[in-house]
Amino acid sequence: MRYGMVSFLSDYGLDDGFVGVVHSVIAAIAPEVRVIDVTHGIAAHDVRAGGLALARAVEYLNPGVVLAVVDPGVGTDRRAVAVEVGEGSSVLVGPDNGLLAPATALVGGAGRAVELTSPDHRLPAAGATFAGRDVFAPAAAHLCRGVPLADLGPEIDPAGMVPGVLPVSRRDPDGVEAEVLWVDRYGNCQLNLGPDDLNGLGPALQLVIDGEVRAAETAAAYDAIGPGRLGLVTDSCGLVSVAAPRRSAAAELGVAEGATVRIRNPRDDEPATGPSTPVALGPRGGGHR
Repeated sequence: MRYGMVSFLSDYGLDDGFVGVVHSVIAAIAPEVRVIDVTHGIAAHDVRAGGLALARAVEYLNPGVVLAVVDPGVGTDRRAVAVEVGEGSSVLVGPDNGLLAPATALVGGAGRAVELTSPDHRLPAAGATFAGRDVFAPAAAHLCRGVPLADLGPEIDPAGMVPGVLPVSRRDPDGVEAEVLWVDRYGNCQLNLGPDDLNGLGPALQLVIDGEVRAAETAAAYDAIGPGRLGLVTDSCGLVSVAAPRRSAAAELGVAEGATVRIRNPRDDEPATGPSTPVALGPRGGGHR
């Protein structure tokens, strides 16, 4: 055994048998391997959401094989790949559609990469629509058993792989314009901002979303936000999230992933709804998890 763990992420959900079948294929080839389910709740076909979820998790996953499948192009000419990272300490397996790119970058970039073409390391199949079962799971299991990366297919240039597409925030004298990357199950809205991106703005702020202006404040933890107020909290990923204490900020603001949020200092000529009380910005404390 070279790797003892497979970390598995997909958009398969849990209503069908897809996840269980992939587990079983891995167990048939490498019964000693432990499979950790990172999540299978990625929205169907949402490559960007899958890539961001994998990037949030990858630094905390044990060394081994990371199996990621969000693959709307399954059965087409999109490539199936395995990407070595961390000088061989881990291998990311999945479609070459941008899904693996953010996580690969976060762990220092790709070393070697191959296209998964070896007929000896996949399952025969009547159709080409379940690569998670027929291509990716066998590749992951064989890698765990010590099959060399080069045996799975020809080497490819990692620089030629499909990049991940991540939004970039925009700063101007009036404030900063951000995008919602992720809404978690509590309704916290993670933005593509770090705490330093708020430098120069005060602790009492305004959020502008679809023309509506709302008062907000920076806070060290979810419950440090004043009752009934909105806050900006540095979350466990080190990014700024719009949050509401024990409420769903997303539902209250009517926003979803991809929404634009403008953050600025208060304007007297355009008052916001809701009170705002200054508190210090700091690392996330306790909260929902």
